[in-house]
Amino acid sequence: MCTPVAAGLALEGIDVARETVIQGTVQSGGAPVPGAFVRLLDASGEFTAEVVTSATGGFRFFAAPGHWTVRALAVIGAGQSAVDAVGGDVSETTITI
Repeated sequence: MCTPVAAGLALEGIDVARETVIQGTVQSGGAPVPGAFVRLLDASGEFTAEVVTSATGGFRFFAAPGHWTVRALAVIGAGQSAVDAVGGDVSETTITI
């Protein structure tokens, strides 16, 4: 059986029908940015969570449905993306630094 893959991140073992997932990649010049800090901010700009990108620049959050800002911080710069997460769905975003 094939496992769905989005943004280079496997979704095996995740019940995407029941979860709200925000995931994506951090890139610079088209190349992945490993080791970047990715922060999840709620609709009011309040810090909610933080993860570090993988070797392929990937990140994933499990969040409540709603409007979110995903901000990446790395030695080479910063960038952000707005995401409207829907319950029972995977929201994809790419953050360019």
